[in-house]
Amino acid sequence: MTGGLFAALALGAITVGSLHTLAPDHWVPFAVLSRARGWGLGRTARVTLACGFGHVTASALLGLLGLVFGIRMIERFGSRMEAISGILLIGFGIAYAVWGTRRALGRKLHGHAHTHYDHVHDAGRTTAWTLFLLFSADPCVAVIPLLFAAAPLGAARTVAIVLVYEVATLATMVALVLPARAGVRFFRSAWLDRYGDAAAGAVIAGVGLTVTLLGW
Repeated sequence: MTGGLFAALALGAITVGSLHTLAPDHWVPFAVLSRARGWGLGRTARVTLACGFGHVTASALLGLLGLVFGIRMIERFGSRMEAISGILLIGFGIAYAVWGTRRALGRKLHGHAHTHYDHVHDAGRTTAWTLFLLFSADPCVAVIPLLFAAAPLGAARTVAIVLVYEVATLATMVALVLPARAGVRFFRSAWLDRYGDAAAGAVIAGVGLTVTLLGW
């Protein structure tokens, strides 16, 4: 009986983890930022995996808090966080687009990369950390009922369900991001090379707006 329940929950974790990752906010930002920042295949995969790990870990922690304080309260909190995640993505996209525009105009006016933008700090690293924080603040409440259902099976099997969900989520994110990255790299133009960061920010803001309006 417990073996059948565990198998059903594991299948549910794989399904939910994979399907919820199809939403564009889970992969489009990584693809366009990889193109804009010139990230290699390895760095793109690492940033994607790190952000996905933060996303799933936040979900699992919410589930654990739910076991202590009650699922209803935690689900309401998680739903509120999901509701503002699109707004946070819009804000990040707009800020990144403004930064990219200023950077491009600085190069256009001076004929070279201005030290204020390129030598003070590693913009690519800051971008990656910002994405990590955004994804960590956007839990997926769908995993919480799975965690509750697995709790009577014991700690080991509950952790196993979380790991299955995490692997499914991360694998799907990478499977979507890398081909999308390869696709956007085909778009080559002098304008895009100069204003790539601004364009990436605009796309991310658009994705955040879409997610917010559709309630994904």
